Amino acid sequence: MFDREKIQAALDEIRPALQADGGDVELVDIAEDGVVTVQLQGACHGCPMSQLTLSNGVERILRDRVSDEIRVKSADMPEGFDPQEFFNSFYQFDDEDEDDAEE
Repeated sequence: MFDREKIQAALDEIRPALQADGGDVELVDIAEDGVVTVQLQGACHGCPMSQLTLSNGVERILRDRVSDEIRVKSADMPEGFDPQEFFNSFYQFDDEDEDDAEE
């Protein structure tokens, strides 16, 4: 079981950075398998970068402060959506293009 107080304390630690951009985060649920569901609020809600904020910001802090087994998802995230895979789809490189650039 994951400690709700530690998770909330970690979210409280990140909250000022989110609030500085007009957003916030609310803890919604903690599953026994380590999936922490949060609701992004304010300017963060619906922002195209919100999924990266979750995976590269919120999740990274929670894994560092609480447990490396934690995964974070948005209450608004469709089931099965992988934010890192989504991000990577925009930045795929063709190996042939890289080889041409070296010539």
